[in-house]
Amino acid sequence: MTSTRERQRAAARARLEKEMAERAARARLRRRRQAIVGAGVVVLLVVAGTAWLVVSLSDNDKKSNTAAPAAGTTQCSWTELPPEQRSPQIKDVGLPPLTAKNTGSQVMTIDTNLGPITAKLNLSAVPCTAASFTHLAEKKFFDNTKCHRLVTEGLKVLQCGDPSATGNGWRETDGTGGPSYRMAEENLPTDKRPPYPEGIIAMANSGQPGSTGSQFFIVYGDSQLDPAYTVLGTVTGGMDIVKQVGAAGDDGAFAQQAGGGHPKKEVVIKTLAMSAPQG
Repeated sequence: MTSTRERQRAAARARLEKEMAERAARARLRRRRQAIVGAGVVVLLVVAGTAWLVVSLSDNDKKSNTAAPAAGTTQCSWTELPPEQRSPQIKDVGLPPLTAKNTGSQVMTIDTNLGPITAKLNLSAVPCTAASFTHLAEKKFFDNTKCHRLVTEGLKVLQCGDPSATGNGWRETDGTGGPSYRMAEENLPTDKRPPYPEGIIAMANSGQPGSTGSQFFIVYGDSQLDPAYTVLGTVTGGMDIVKQVGAAGDDGAFAQQAGGGHPKKEVVIKTLAMSAPQG
């Protein structure tokens, strides 16, 4: 049999071994927890870094979207008409591009039943209006429409560009049509006298700023108008056609409103085309 002293030594040794095992277990647990916490920190850093990268890229996208347009171009703004303001005479062909070329020139060719009428547009003066015309021409917006208004007294203008002025005869609604968007006026002749001399093509509007649409008028005799209408370009050919229409007179249909009437000598725009920008 073992002595009492040996039993005491064995018990002390067992307690020591148990204590050392417990310490080792606690150390392993502590290291495991530290590893888990460390991994969590890494995950958080990765997530935070990803979030920062996403936000940074988003900010860069926003900056790029709001950056100044490229050299040789202009930022344009188009105001869409709300549904309640779209009459049957409004033709929706979408919106033109947001940027437009602002250097060089374009040639507009209006092929009518009486012959071609051509005009030159200066893109540095009317970049957005020219871009609108190019868009509408590509959509065949003006094709097979009639110049619906002629003024022979006080003013000498032939007005066109209403997509609802089609078919045989005239309707009371002729003169109210346009695209489903409006734009700001450009190239206002505030320093010119007269502001609208013979040979100018200008844009019609409602009299309110930012109400330019698709209707335009060709001036066939110097006209004293308030300089509130975009000067689109200058006629380079076919002015004799417009003068013949003016000489034939109008029917007075708009005499009580804006003046003039439907031209007695009918002008049908078979096609309206815009050349590629030149220069």
